[in-house]
Amino acid sequence: MADHDGLVFAYRIDGEGKGRRIGWEDLRAPDDSGGWLWIHLDRSAPRARKWLAEQSGVDPLIVSEAMLDEETRPRFTATDDGLLLILRGVNLNPGADPEDMVSVRLWVEAGRVISVRLRKLLAVEDLRQAIDEGNGPKSPGELVANLAEGLVERMSGVISDLDERLDDLEDEVLSSQRGELRGELNALRREGIILRRYIAPQRDAFSQLTGAKPGLFKNRHITRLGEVADDITRYVENLEAARERAAVVQDELMNRLSEQLNKNMYVLSVIAAVFLPLGFVTGLLGVNVAGIPGDQAPWAFAALCVAMVVLGAFEVWLFRRLKWI
Repeated sequence: MADHDGLVFAYRIDGEGKGRRIGWEDLRAPDDSGGWLWIHLDRSAPRARKWLAEQSGVDPLIVSEAMLDEETRPRFTATDDGLLLILRGVNLNPGADPEDMVSVRLWVEAGRVISVRLRKLLAVEDLRQAIDEGNGPKSPGELVANLAEGLVERMSGVISDLDERLDDLEDEVLSSQRGELRGELNALRREGIILRRYIAPQRDAFSQLTGAKPGLFKNRHITRLGEVADDITRYVENLEAARERAAVVQDELMNRLSEQLNKNMYVLSVIAAVFLPLGFVTGLLGVNVAGIPGDQAPWAFAALCVAMVVLGAFEVWLFRRLKWI
């Protein structure tokens, strides 16, 4: 089934997790074989948008304000007809930034799940592959639980990678004062902030879902989703800790750079202090007026050089005596 018409895939799934692939025409055909239906759409396709708005039977407000809305955050909403669940997963598509999270919107009702996406989500692809192999979810509740666990599993790798990068930056800050580290730290903090922005509401959505205990979900599905909510809570705490660590590391880097700058300025100040008297003497002798001492003596220049060396040595001795250097 090509994706360009908006139907990424659709399955009629029996109670054993085995699915039969269907197309647009089959969505309208009655089915007495039992089981349930999973429809996965690309919301950028006009045909998919039209089907959702006119033929899906989903509340138009849900369709326009959630399923097809351009900007959404993870949330859970229960209605008399079903429940809406908006989730996000890390973007692991080739060439993409993981913090550019991918949204998937789900409408779950008795006997049917409609999911909508804009970009490919690997957790969804895993579920499709499992169905093709005959090991798919046996119910809509199990589908949601499997999808939630798949999303969280991939978050774990991204957050662990962020922690490892922060560890490397901490070590490098202690051994180096490269100014480029500031840019790397800023990028890492930005990534953590964006991840937390979407992961924290997802934790709340799962907590609300498990608290509501909708009839579409069995107790074991609620328990699994509760574990997912706990995992996400831990990830949020890790991101908050990483943000604080990054701020501390950045402060340490700035302190070290400032200390290095102060040392350089101090050295330049000492050098300027050494050459200030020497410059004054040579400037005074360089004025173009009559009466300059030694202007007729052949030894005067050599004597002046020796005097400058002696004066410079005396200044260095004096600065050391005063503990300026």
